Amino acid sequence: AGVSAIRPGSARPVTFAGRPSVTVPVGAHYVSDPLDFPVAPGSVLTVTVHLAEGQRSGALTSHPGSRTTSYLAPGNQAEAPDLTGATPVDHWYLLSAVEVLPERDTAVLALLGDSLTDGRGSTTNGNDRWPDRLFDRLRTDPRTDGVAVANQGAGGNRVLADGLGPGALARLDRDVLALSGVRWLIVFEGVNDLGTAEATHTAQKQVADDLTAAYEQIVVRARARELLVYGATITPFGGNDPYDDPQGHREAARQAVNEWIRTSGRFDAVIDFDHAVRDPAEPRRLLAAYDEGDHLHFNPAGYQALADAVPAALLRR
Repeated sequence: AGVSAIRPGSARPVTFAGRPSVTVPVGAHYVSDPLDFPVAPGSVLTVTVHLAEGQRSGALTSHPGSRTTSYLAPGNQAEAPDLTGATPVDHWYLLSAVEVLPERDTAVLALLGDSLTDGRGSTTNGNDRWPDRLFDRLRTDPRTDGVAVANQGAGGNRVLADGLGPGALARLDRDVLALSGVRWLIVFEGVNDLGTAEATHTAQKQVADDLTAAYEQIVVRARARELLVYGATITPFGGNDPYDDPQGHREAARQAVNEWIRTSGRFDAVIDFDHAVRDPAEPRRLLAAYDEGDHLHFNPAGYQALADAVPAALLRR
């Protein structure tokens, strides 16, 4: 991952209704024609795109927190085995997803999350976010090695309102329900809703109540598509600036939301990420060994702990 070259002879042209190019309207999706191109599970794919008229607008699909290096190069180098004069950027652009027709019975686990699922604090080009580590773990068990993992984490994402991109309620249809073969959904969001709401008792009680109502909406909409929905508890952020307020109003709201996730019975199962990564001596904080440094995000060891906390039995078909 993260190199500017591809294996010689591996390039394939992508077409759209037989045409070599396409103009994508703002906000629309375009699906290419299928490629006869064998792809093993866990493969690293490179997609090279040439913009015939350059980048005409900033309103383009992008993934600022990809933790994977892409390359910008002049001219049409779409078929080049290695890019000339390329500038590395640690972002993805233009491509939303790649779908693969499996050779065996496969089902998809979708992960609806924020930067903690997107992988802030993980290793650039290391593929050690918790969804990556979970995928690696599931592949070692014949009872779960047919599970595909779709990481739909978005840095800065909130459940209730737009932020860096549309909120989880707004993007649920596009990012989860429209996926091919999706069978399970893990919802691991809410910390940014708590952290951006005013640090008062009234405001935090309101956002906590709104979050639990929103989780119910996600469950209802996902179950209508026959998905199993698992709720993940919100992990600690004690000591984080600016989320941790001195009066502890946001921590109280986090505890209230987590209590609802654990006891409401609305989810098909609960994954207790909070319990897996908190410091037993100070539960409002992350365990130091898992802390990326800002007391909110995880290092690779922390992401491994999250991956290990997902019961594999929940994903057996």
